[in-house]
Amino acid sequence: MKIGILLLTILPMVCFSQTSEEGLVKATVNQLFNGMKTSDSILIKKSFHKNAVLQTITKTAEIKNESINDFALSISKAEKGSLDERITFSNVLINGNLASVWTPYEFYYKGQFSHCGVNSFQLVKSNNEWKIQYIIDTRRKDNCRK
Repeated sequence: MKIGILLLTILPMVCFSQTSEEGLVKATVNQLFNGMKTSDSILIKKSFHKNAVLQTITKTAEIKNESINDFALSISKAEKGSLDERITFSNVLINGNLASVWTPYEFYYKGQFSHCGVNSFQLVKSNNEWKIQYIIDTRRKDNCRK
């Protein structure tokens, strides 16, 4: 009986803690895409850890690297509202100060479909803040849900 009461007391706290951490992780990822949509380089940079890595896998399986500063600068030059990456959170895993997030996406430029793919994020929690440490994504024009 005492164990049952203890479990009923602790279990909601554990579940709530995981849910709130998941919400914070998602908020960091969403912050990046809000920065892209509003062409806000400061918001974009704020989403990343200072040593973050940004990569893309090309159609030919080549891996291209881009610096966070170059990425933020290129996005800041876009017309506000012209870049719209619509993501779906399909999997969020958290263990301590590490989070892994998988987000299929569709990308629209000035309202027109451009391409789709998947983003794979690794986030770290540092100073009580989730920051993106690593992103690798795929890009394609075929087999998209549009």
